[in-house]
Amino acid sequence: MTRVLITRALPSTVLREAEKHFEIELREDPAPLKLGQMRGALSLYDGILPTLGDLFGAEVFTDAENPRCKILANFGVGYNHIDAAAAREVGITVTNTPGAVTDATADIAMTLMLMSARRAGEGERLVRAGRWTGWEPTQMLGLHMTGKTVGIYGMGRIGQAIARRCHYGFGMDVLYANRSEKAVDFPAEHLPPLAMAARADIVVVAVPGGRATHHLIDAEFLDAMQSHAHFINIARGDVVDEAALIAALEAAGIAGAGLDVYEHEPKVPDALKAMENVVLLPHLGTAALEVREAMGYMAVENLRALFAGETPPNLVN
Repeated sequence: MTRVLITRALPSTVLREAEKHFEIELREDPAPLKLGQMRGALSLYDGILPTLGDLFGAEVFTDAENPRCKILANFGVGYNHIDAAAAREVGITVTNTPGAVTDATADIAMTLMLMSARRAGEGERLVRAGRWTGWEPTQMLGLHMTGKTVGIYGMGRIGQAIARRCHYGFGMDVLYANRSEKAVDFPAEHLPPLAMAARADIVVVAVPGGRATHHLIDAEFLDAMQSHAHFINIARGDVVDEAALIAALEAAGIAGAGLDVYEHEPKVPDALKAMENVVLLPHLGTAALEVREAMGYMAVENLRALFAGETPPNLVN
């Protein structure tokens, strides 16, 4: 029977679905695979279902000619932790799980936007610490989000889902930066990145991870933002030059930030943790049971299709 390694615990419904098609081995260790474990897995299993943190870089595939493993069915839409080109060179297919994560990730973007603009994290800490003395007309005044301008960097599925929420839910004007102009079903203005940054009240990053977008958000971009503006990242941590972001916040170049991902995840700089105007979430983008189940079913279907001689529905480029 086809042997598949699942590198991290998944919802029980997903595991039961996988067991219908494969002999599965589930790792109990929540830590990502180490280099030696990844190399070994290529020779021990027909397929691997990895996820964020399992760094299948080019070195993993060195000397892996004609490996037993024929597919890395990534659990997640982002696959910048997998060198897909190096995998293909040794005959390994790479797939991901787009679509299933779109709305959940867009919802987290809206959560961070509201929390940052309306100082919700700071307010909750005030209440929990017993330091709240009651309502005052000028207490903790934040940015009213309705009717403001949002700038979205990356207008793929997730970027468009965020834009729709902003436009239809909050009456926001939508600006976006993208490699090419998109045909969308709502009013949106395509601009160069720095021009977008200069006009937006809130900037949301929704680009894919990888070499092409590493440190896409740098000091120049942050300097272009308005001093009252807020910065939101729900993409990948290394899309942002974290040192530049810290500098911009410390200098009051921007008003605040909301982050779900970090450059050296799970490490979060002490400087960010110390700032009251920064909202920090533990990578909750897709953290809803039905979403994780949908992602799992999609990964299992990619595996099933390949071993049935079909083209997996979610091949990565």
